Amino acid sequence: MSNTDLSSLQRPSGAFAMLAVDQREAMRNMFAEHTDQAVTDQDLRDFKLAATRILTPYASGVLIDRQFALDAAIEAKVVADGCGLIASADHFESAHGELVGEVTIDKLVDPKKYAALGVTALKLLVLYRPDEAAEGRVAMVREFVESCKSAGLISIIEPVSRAPLAGGDFDWNAGILAAAKELGDLGADLYKAEVPFKGQASESEVRSACAELTKAINGPWVVLSSGVPEENFPDAVRWACLEGASGFLSGRAVWASCIGSSDVTESLSTDAVRRLQRLCEVVDEVVSAQRTTA
Repeated sequence: MSNTDLSSLQRPSGAFAMLAVDQREAMRNMFAEHTDQAVTDQDLRDFKLAATRILTPYASGVLIDRQFALDAAIEAKVVADGCGLIASADHFESAHGELVGEVTIDKLVDPKKYAALGVTALKLLVLYRPDEAAEGRVAMVREFVESCKSAGLISIIEPVSRAPLAGGDFDWNAGILAAAKELGDLGADLYKAEVPFKGQASESEVRSACAELTKAINGPWVVLSSGVPEENFPDAVRWACLEGASGFLSGRAVWASCIGSSDVTESLSTDAVRRLQRLCEVVDEVVSAQRTTA
């Protein structure tokens, strides 16, 4: 387990209640569902900056991508005081029929440069495929962790379970656990995991799977919300934290339904704020209780 100080991303309870706005082409597709017009880079940038400005007063951390919004967010000072800034350090390529089919470390995200600009952590997405050799994933994570350490930054890895390139039967949930066993003890300061069963199984099933993740990951971990229905996410977070998770790093469950609103800013300021506050209450309650009884 890392000894890195993670308090810059934590609430006073010790829980992580972090917002993600680093979605890229996936976010463009979300916007495209609600308009016949082309969705521009500026459209995405404007939304990311608005969401950051409105929601970071309630979040303990915010994750922003270099491609569309990181530099603009720093320049415009839209991240609230007390909210740690996390930069995405991953470069996405569409491949294999997937929007994000290949991931490498984004060399344009210079750790020392962004540390000097106030970034407190970097995040790396890792694609886990059961038919691809572990060596490439392990080497990339080790390189990423070392680059963060050398710049005094917190390292966050986000392994996600993907189907084998060769096709055939695929157990998505098994991939979540296999990724944790492979990558969860390589020195990353924080592990970001998918919610088993996308939060859509019984409480006992989800909690049992989360308990296995806690055993596999040597250090604190949080859940993401992709794939989890918005209305299911608070319970999914609660169940994960009851079995050892320490919070969430989420975007879609907070702001996705605002995108189709007639007044996006108003929806962010009301609906999204309410959802984020509710999630903060959940993690504060469960994580603080778990720490007390530990």
